[in-house]
Amino acid sequence: MTALAERPATPTRRRGDRGARTLASRFLGYAVLVFFSLVFLYPFVIQIGNSLKTEPDAAANPLSPIPDQLVLDGFIRIFTGTNFPLWLGNSLLVTVVATTGRVFFCSLAGYALARLRFRGRSGLFAAAIAVMAVPGVVLLIPKFLVLNQLGIYNSYSGLIVPLLADAAGVFIMKQFFESIPVSVEEAARIDGASIFRTFWSVVLPMAKPALITLTILSFQGTWNEFPHSLVSVQDPSLFTLPRGLADLVSGSLGKGTQYPLKLGAALLATIPVAIIFVVFQRYFVRDANDGSDKG
Repeated sequence: MTALAERPATPTRRRGDRGARTLASRFLGYAVLVFFSLVFLYPFVIQIGNSLKTEPDAAANPLSPIPDQLVLDGFIRIFTGTNFPLWLGNSLLVTVVATTGRVFFCSLAGYALARLRFRGRSGLFAAAIAVMAVPGVVLLIPKFLVLNQLGIYNSYSGLIVPLLADAAGVFIMKQFFESIPVSVEEAARIDGASIFRTFWSVVLPMAKPALITLTILSFQGTWNEFPHSLVSVQDPSLFTLPRGLADLVSGSLGKGTQYPLKLGAALLATIPVAIIFVVFQRYFVRDANDGSDKG
């Protein structure tokens, strides 16, 4: 009997203990993730809830996500009592043009720095990296002076042209182009393709994950760009959404908290960015997986 009692645990029992510990640790990990996800999402839920409240209810219970009475007065006032449609149109125009131009020009610059051999290439890349280290607020006054001297201050050109290139975008594209085998380009050149033809028809389609990443970052950055619009335009007819929302928050419509109107406008402003991110993220993940499968 004593020998039977001192017998060590069987392998099946040890595996069961390890499985229970693994399950407990996994449950704890998911619980922590869910908790922080709720903490992260709660302000967004408050924003949605307050945008659907009456103004007295929002002022009395700003942290409650559940409205006493579900109304759409805030959204109605956004489109009838503000210049929100004008700001939305300006933001769409500036963002689409600037994002398209940034993706194109950053791809060109990245390919040139990655593949072409010319004097000063290393210096140009070092300068691009140095620009990334400079805080954007430091460049606001020089940007205003340049726009004023070029005669494009307070115009759509002033809103768009400075956003057509970005040091971070050049860096992203250069690093990706360097990961593409040179043999692919050599085969195209043997067939008689020019440098631009090789870039446009051979290399660029292979850089789809980097292009999608740059598109997401460019769209989001341009759509939410506030300091640049602050120093490039003063005409209210040229205000973009961030500039217009800042005007609302500053109390341009009069006294009172006006939480439903302000939070409703902010909610509508986030929808295009969310759509772009969700759509392009799916393609990015699919392309990344395809690349790993092929590798």
